[in-house]
Formats: sequence, C-alpha cells, structure tokens
Amino acid sequence: MKKLLSVRQLKYRESLHDHCGVFGIYAPSCDVAKITYFALHSLQHRGQESAGIAVSDGKKLRSIRNLGLVTSVFNENNLNKLKGFIAIGHNRYSTTGGNTQANVQPVILSSNHKVFSLAHNGNIINSSELSQKLKNVKRSSTSDTEVLAKIISVASGEKWSDKIINAAPQLIGAYSIVACSKKRLYAFRDPWGFRPLSIGKLNGYYAISSETCAFDTIGATYIRDVNPGEIVQIDNSGFKVLGQIAPHNLKFCLFEYVYLARPDSMLNNVLVHSVRYKSGEILASEAPVKADLVSAIPDSGTSSALGFASKSGIPFGEALIKNRYIGRTFIQPEQHIREQGVKLKFNPMRQIVKNKRVVIVDDSIVRGTTMKKIVEVLRQCGVKEIHLRICSPPIRWPCFFGVDTPERKQLIAATKTIGEIRKYIAADSLKYLSLDGLIKSSAQEASNLCTACFTGKYPVKVNLKLKKNVLESNC
Repeated sequence: MKKLLSVRQLKYRESLHDHCGVFGIYAPSCDVAKITYFALHSLQHRGQESAGIAVSDGKKLRSIRNLGLVTSVFNENNLNKLKGFIAIGHNRYSTTGGNTQANVQPVILSSNHKVFSLAHNGNIINSSELSQKLKNVKRSSTSDTEVLAKIISVASGEKWSDKIINAAPQLIGAYSIVACSKKRLYAFRDPWGFRPLSIGKLNGYYAISSETCAFDTIGATYIRDVNPGEIVQIDNSGFKVLGQIAPHNLKFCLFEYVYLARPDSMLNNVLVHSVRYKSGEILASEAPVKADLVSAIPDSGTSSALGFASKSGIPFGEALIKNRYIGRTFIQPEQHIREQGVKLKFNPMRQIVKNKRVVIVDDSIVRGTTMKKIVEVLRQCGVKEIHLRICSPPIRWPCFFGVDTPERKQLIAATKTIGEIRKYIAADSLKYLSLDGLIKSSAQEASNLCTACFTGKYPVKVNLKLKKNVLESNC
C-alpha cells in the first residue's frame, strides 16, 4: 500500500524555504531580549524549525535556544533571564536531516575567557573544504554555520573585528550574519549580496535584521542595507564600518521577491508587495484568459493575484481559505482525515467557485504535487475551468545560496515541458511569467540579480553532483 504523506510533509516537500532569519540589536537602555523576541516573531516565515537568542551584559553571554517556533521556545520567564544590552537572534530552517538540538543557533564559542556568538542566513558552499582546516578543532554540530564561526575564531588577529576581517574572504557562498562579543555587535554580508540584511535605528541605537518588517514591529526606523561585502561594528561609540570584502558582481536573489520575503518588507528600497503586484499585472498582459474570477493560493500568491485582476479586469475573489495553523503541528492526522489531503491546508469556497471559470495565481510550482491536489479539489467543487498563472518562470535548477530546493531531478519543470506539467496537474491552461517580466517587476538591473534557479547560470561555480553537502546548511 502506497504510503500517504501528512499535509505537513506534503507542504514541506512542495514549498521552497529560505534557510533563516537573523536579528541583532545594541541598545543599553532597552530590554533587548524581548525586542529580539518580537523581531524574530516577524521573521518566523524565514525559519520555523528552531529559534534562539543570545544576550550579553558586557561580562557574560547567556542564551536560550531550542527546537520549535518562536512562541514555543520563549516565554516571559525565560526571556526575563536574558539581561544585557546586546542581543542576537535566529530562526532556522535546515536542510533534510539537520533539525537537531546541536544545530540550533546562534552558535556560541567560548575559549580563553573570550566569548563570541554568531547567527547566519545563507549557505557556505565551500564549508567542506574549510572544515579540513579545523581537523584539530573540536566541533559539536554538523552545521556549516559552526564551521564559519570557528574559521573566524582561528583567524589571525587579537580582536574579533580583526578575526572577522581576516576570515571573511575565505568564505564562498551566501552569508548574511549578525554576531556579537561581550561588548560589540557585528554584521557582515557576502560580497555577492545574495541574501538581504538591513540596518535600522531604535531610540538612538542600532539594529540589524534580515528583513525590514521586523523594524516595523519593534518601532525601529529603516536606515539602509548592509552593503554587499560590508563588515560593520556597533558599540558604545556608535556605528562603524570596519572594512569591505573584495567586491564581486552583485547577485541578489530574485526569488526573495517572488516568495521568500514578507510582502511588507523593503528589499533594495522596493516594497515586496509592489513587486508581486506588478508581476501579476505583467502576467495578465503576457497570458490573458477569459474567466469569471481571479483567485490566489494564499498567502504568497495574493499580491500577484490582485495585480492580475486589476490589469485583466476580472474580479478578484477568494476561492481557497488557508488554515494557517495546521502546518504548525507534528501530530499525524487519523487516516480518514489524512485522506482529505490538501483540504487540511486549503478549504475551497464551493458556493463561490461552482460553475465558474477561475484563474488561480501562485508564486511558483516546485514538484507540482500540491497544485495537482488543489486542482482536484476545485474540480470536485464544480469549477467549470481552471487556468493556472504562475508569477515566476519555471524553476528548473536547485539553489546553493540559502534556499532549500530539491535536487534537479525532483523539480517538475526540469523533467517536463510546460504542456506536460499542465497535463499532469490537469488544469485547462498553464502559463508562467517570463524572466524579463519578473526582472521588470523587481525594478532591479538584470545584471544585479541571481536567476540561477530559473536559468542554471550560477554566479559562483557549483558542483551539481554534490547538491547535498557533507555538512548541513543549517543557517
């Protein structure tokens, strides 16, 4: 008998996930632990497997780190134990098999009365090579984040700032990092600028975040991004740029705009919602269709669906209601409930869609499994026609720079034509946004974007045969 996957497993397999969210703050007059808690709550979408906060009071560094969502790891009692003026926090999404207590971040190093903590979003693609330099250094996890932290610890220099400057050029891949010693907060970003990292100000003090939505939550003001390759330090004398890693061509991840970031975040001075709305408008022009209703796969497809509806003149409506809590349980549903499949996650509005020609807008199709089931459910509700419109090009290549994607053979667009995908999903039509259309939506220069998951053109040389690294990318 074929094994049935739970809806959580199904959704895990189908979706693409960013590997993490990071946050840091230096604020002597604030409760930095609680501020970091609320910031991590805003960044929960970037990682849902574990969370951690490390706080320094200038003498000791204390931490709380555990598996689970932010709301399950932290509470009023344990946050009250984290007193200090520097905090860094982390939400983690690991690759398969890496979800263990040992890999929870922030990583904390302590030796010779020196303490250093680090949280990482990205993927160090040369971590296996770097680990060879640490043969005589004790390690406690399988994480590439621990490798980069210890590469920093063994780098030349007496001060942590010197060690960071000397170690950073050895790192190849994507990294947006917040770190702290007992008295200083650090932030640095890879010279390609794959992943976002922003600077904000709160009550005269500085904060660092993966996305600007966290600044809105805590009442901070967005100042600017950490520039690609930039290394910054924040302490009692203020904000200081320590140095610049040798520059490379900017290659910001285009998929951040499509799915990974929250719609209320600013990426490269552009609101993510605006990019998605524009992509829907362009897709409506590129792939027009006669229909009665435009709807979205909630929530990531909503902004694009609104743009599609506006440009096409077809009314927008909700065809699917998302249960936002079902994916937060590890409890396996009873067999007859499990057989309901996608209905556990998305419940159709039967009275609205029956006998209608419906356009379903979504951000991407990875394996096609979930979309196929959604189409089946809508057919059962009496939908007359189902037209799928995807607001990104077909994903044909895996990511090596901080997004958890399947191996190439598991990506449906790598093994099937668009016509074959449409037939597999059983939609009446299927159209994808062009790459030019998506780039135009982003308002960025094409040369400044990483489009490898769509084109296979990687900005850094990668070995496709080694998709699953010896070390887990647990950032």
